Amino acid sequence: MNVISPTAGVAADEAPVMSGFGNQFETEALPGALPIGRNSPQRCPYGLYAEQLSGSPFTAPRARNERSWLYRIRPTLAHLGLSRRVETPLWRSAPDEGAELPPQPLRWDPLPIPDRPHSFLEGLQTITTCGDVAAHTGMAAHIYTATRSMEREAFWNADGEMLLLPQQGALRLVTEFGLLDIAPGQMAVIPRGVKFRVVLKGGPVRGYCLENYGGALTLPERGPIGANCLANPRDFQYPVAAYEDSDEPHRILLRWGGMLWESEIDHSPFDVVAWHGNYAPYRYDLRRYSPVGPLLFDHADPSIFTVLTSPSETPGTANVDFVIFPDRWMVAENTFRPPWYHMNVMSEFMGLIYGQYDAKPHGFVPGGFSLHNCMLPHGPDAEAFRAASTAELKPQKLEGTMAFMFETRLPQRVTRHAAEHPCRQREYWRYGHALKRLFDPARP
Repeated sequence: MNVISPTAGVAADEAPVMSGFGNQFETEALPGALPIGRNSPQRCPYGLYAEQLSGSPFTAPRARNERSWLYRIRPTLAHLGLSRRVETPLWRSAPDEGAELPPQPLRWDPLPIPDRPHSFLEGLQTITTCGDVAAHTGMAAHIYTATRSMEREAFWNADGEMLLLPQQGALRLVTEFGLLDIAPGQMAVIPRGVKFRVVLKGGPVRGYCLENYGGALTLPERGPIGANCLANPRDFQYPVAAYEDSDEPHRILLRWGGMLWESEIDHSPFDVVAWHGNYAPYRYDLRRYSPVGPLLFDHADPSIFTVLTSPSETPGTANVDFVIFPDRWMVAENTFRPPWYHMNVMSEFMGLIYGQYDAKPHGFVPGGFSLHNCMLPHGPDAEAFRAASTAELKPQKLEGTMAFMFETRLPQRVTRHAAEHPCRQREYWRYGHALKRLFDPARP
């Protein structure tokens, strides 16, 4: 029998998973718990309740329709008590007034992990926001830290889906749908409305979190690339049904309308014994990404490294793209190989999970992050420019590196907390001033 204990997550072994992005899955933790041939029978097996969780409007086209049927001990209607608002001064939602900062490049050192007991939710710190949570547009970029597991607690986000990127330490995500284990180099997505708790599998943890208010993240179109490469659907993994049958008190936390609400109930909400559908949490190992790039000359746009995208109503313009810069070969001839100097209509929140980023060899370290907002200039620093301009252009493999970017069509506002944090590199914007004049009209 596939039953979770309240302390699940301390074991070193990983939970079983199913493969395939957006597949129509079916899974049961007890034999016969999943109704066959119908979704809502008059009486469900084992005395369970049938509940549909819809991630899209009922009438969305079949290819974009997202929903799952859950067969659970109690429906979600029984998972809400008398709600009280919880103040979250460091977790902000758009629109947020933010800080008044000059329009310039911004960068931070890794935020320290506080030396006190705190859970994933207690350690969530918002760095930027954009859009409007009520209008289901835009995003927020957060840093999370934690030194303790969530115990007899459950959280769900009604405002957006959450993409988690561990940078230090491994996590077990206990969800309504089952268990997902992630470590640095992997990511997980918790869809809007799905309950979960975060369990630490070792010591203190830190990582990045994207809160996407817009359309659900999906695989980007490959266009002329064709049917293969980039992120392949088979490498996305979904949990196998597991459940808790517990009548111990639990704290329920709900993010709704940019505010956090809490209540208490007398049982575990992780009580889904079987489920089927295509709307569920999933994980992906970023090291399975198959990059493509220029094979002769020039530097391609960073969009070729898109793992997932949240589309907007404007074709080809993302509400937010999740982009990575993994291990890859650099082979272009007579070409400046790092990213070129540019200004962009998209705004770029960037972080480093491990290794070194080729355009910023110093000052941008694992756990750090930067913001280059829309139509503001950015590019390699002086050291990277000198090295790339004089290097012998042999095939070169970048190894042991994993940077990422949350790229959105909307300007990102920096929270007051992030703007005033001592980890902000106050002089970072000056890096362009080290790029000296090289022009000589007498020397072509």
